[in-house]
Amino acid sequence: MVQALIEINENVNRVLNIVKAKFNLKDKGEAVELVVNQYIEMENEPELRPEFIQRIEEIKKQKSIRVDNFAERYGI
Repeated sequence: MVQALIEINENVNRVLNIVKAKFNLKDKGEAVELVVNQYIEMENEPELRPEFIQRIEEIKKQKSIRVDNFAERYGI
């Protein structure tokens, strides 16, 4: 495990304390790790997320409408 000395502002310190208390963590390092892991999960590429794949499969099953000239059809 890597150790790091970081400077954070008072607001970030408060948020880390809240995360630490909410998830019953031992220290702020665990709180930082939790927040970063949640960010990584949230920002994961959509094509790698199972929810995205499931949604695309459902869309593929829907009936589609063939459009030869998009501008003409939608009055653009």
